[in-house]
Amino acid sequence: MDRIEKLCIEKGLRMTGQRRVIARVLSESHDHPDAEELHRRAVAIDPHISIATVYRTVRLLEESGILERHDFRDGRSRYEEMTETHHDHLIDVQSGRVIEFQNDQIEELQRQVAEKLGYKLVDHRLELYAVPIDGPAKGKAKK
Repeated sequence: MDRIEKLCIEKGLRMTGQRRVIARVLSESHDHPDAEELHRRAVAIDPHISIATVYRTVRLLEESGILERHDFRDGRSRYEEMTETHHDHLIDVQSGRVIEFQNDQIEELQRQVAEKLGYKLVDHRLELYAVPIDGPAKGKAKK
């Protein structure tokens, strides 16, 4: 049984065969897939899964606190498993690749900004949008 399926059962969600497939696909994802990509991966396992089932399932998992939805300005909602450890995201606007990172200096600076403005920081979300320094031919030596 995969992580997401286990969380679903712990939260009392009914697990149909199709939901199990979608949960497994999500658990095995190392990226931040959108619903269409989840559907593509799920139908490779069970060709009877509809895109509507994927949308209903991710909405249910999001409402249950199992998935987190991100809107990275590309018009697609992307999903990742909710984690207990905080991380931020850098989005490569050329490829759409999402890179997770943690930076203690950024965390401290955000806390200081909130405090200076008279607030205690309770949550935040940081998304950096970037292009590779080397351009499309990343990794090649500069001339």
